Amino acid sequence: MQSAIAEALLPWYRANARELPWRADGFGAWGVLVSEFMLQQTPVARVIPLLEAWLSHWPTPTSLAEDAPAEAVKAWANLGYPRRALWLHRAAVQIRDHHDGVVPRDVVTLLSLTGVGDYTARAVAVFAYGDRHPVVDTNTRRVMARAIDGTAHPAQPRPADLDQMAALLPASRAEAAVMNAAVMELGQVTCTARSPACGACPIADACAWYAAGRPDTPDTRRKQARYEGSDRQARGAVMRELRGATAPIPQQRVLADWHDAAQRDRAVLTLLEDGLIETTGGELHLPR
Repeated sequence: MQSAIAEALLPWYRANARELPWRADGFGAWGVLVSEFMLQQTPVARVIPLLEAWLSHWPTPTSLAEDAPAEAVKAWANLGYPRRALWLHRAAVQIRDHHDGVVPRDVVTLLSLTGVGDYTARAVAVFAYGDRHPVVDTNTRRVMARAIDGTAHPAQPRPADLDQMAALLPASRAEAAVMNAAVMELGQVTCTARSPACGACPIADACAWYAAGRPDTPDTRRKQARYEGSDRQARGAVMRELRGATAPIPQQRVLADWHDAAQRDRAVLTLLEDGLIETTGGELHLPR
């Protein structure tokens, strides 16, 4: 089955892959690293314009490291989960100070950078440097769950996912990198979570789920809490107010009209604990 999937998927990807900035020749390891930080839980359409602006302003890790963390948080704009901006700034400082300003190639070394997890480390090693590793994201897990396991939904992330993806990779490093990208692309545009286009899928003939009649197997993954009315929404509102401020704001004036004062205070406290905001003399501001 694995060889049949690769034989069908590789030519499909080469003929149909979307043109995305990080797939361009010469995009570079720093661009790939920044794009992977931005793409975590954020749609591609929102990432592309901000990615281009970011790399225009900070074309190297050193250029970001030499700027204030607050500037990174401001530039993160509406991408969400702004701690990623702070982590990326810290990673840039580490790259400047410990790796001569060059994004590392080795997966273990990449994992030592702030904010870099197993997926991001492998994505940089594979897509920037062409090394041979399995790369597994949410889309990959969904494709493998359907094509190999015959289930509608993937399970929670598990170490076995890497082994399953490794079994799909061709021996060639170049072909393996293409295969990693192809499985992700299939999950993003065809084998989608809600409306899989099985009639247009290049691996339908090798898909266990399709062969079984697309059974509606249960989704056992933990569900994310609703955003509206959540502490995450309050945190986002605090960050927007401070990003737009030209000077520090007294803490009691931040979100002064928020409907839930306890939630607002909780949001401020957790942002302070995360280092995303700071306080000086009772006034709040972005990290300096």
